[in-house]
Amino acid sequence: MNNVWTISKLTFREAFSRKIFLFFAGISTFLLLVFLAVFLFTDVAALFGSVKINGKELSGSNPAVAAIKLFILNPLYGFGLFLAIFSSASFIPHMLEKGNIDLLLSKPISRRQLILGKFFGGVAVVFVNVFYLVFGLWLMIGYGLGDWSVDFLLASLVITFVFALLYSLMILLGIVSRSSVLAMMISYLVFLILSPVLSSREIISTFLNSEIFSAVMNFFYYVVPQTSDLGSILNSIALGNPIESYSPIIVSLAFIVAAIEFSVFVFSKKDY
Repeated sequence: MNNVWTISKLTFREAFSRKIFLFFAGISTFLLLVFLAVFLFTDVAALFGSVKINGKELSGSNPAVAAIKLFILNPLYGFGLFLAIFSSASFIPHMLEKGNIDLLLSKPISRRQLILGKFFGGVAVVFVNVFYLVFGLWLMIGYGLGDWSVDFLLASLVITFVFALLYSLMILLGIVSRSSVLAMMISYLVFLILSPVLSSREIISTFLNSEIFSAVMNFFYYVVPQTSDLGSILNSIALGNPIESYSPIIVSLAFIVAAIEFSVFVFSKKDY
């Protein structure tokens, strides 16, 4: 366990030395300043007082606050994960470069510990930056609108969990291909296209009216990371609403474990 902790710290330091962490922090600070200006110079409560989602009024004691949270969270979820994928895609290929991998394998560290350390280190880098941004937004909502619900802070955990899901896929792709570009592009494909399409499989199936197509869509729905459904869970948690289904969380946990275990298996079979 000490070796995993050591590799995690080294990954964190790598993010600092390669300016990845500072880049993330800079973007987060810029976004906080933008939202601060919005809160200072506009009446956000009045601006969002009559907002409807899908043609329906938002429920709760303060619909305006709920609308503001959704307005903040949805772009944050998409843009934050976009940056996280871009920033972390090179962690594994960089580790596998000649010289780096030779040095690591010369140490009394198992290959499983290397993979786990890289995984937890990368997740920690993203979590610190996401929590910094979410906590800053929570303070603005609290001071500006008087809503101090801690449910909004849980958004940082959900976003980090979705990143961990995609990062486990990037680790596997990075070990197999040694290409940060391939790992990044496939992660974007899953996050931006495949998961949203598969999440709407029931609607699509009603138009195509094909049992075979429906079966194929359902199969891939449980194989491809369910980032779209996890985004819906993010909104429910942040607004203090109950989660309708825990299936995406359970399936995602299984995917993370399977991807990491397969990464360790492939990594252990390779010669460097």
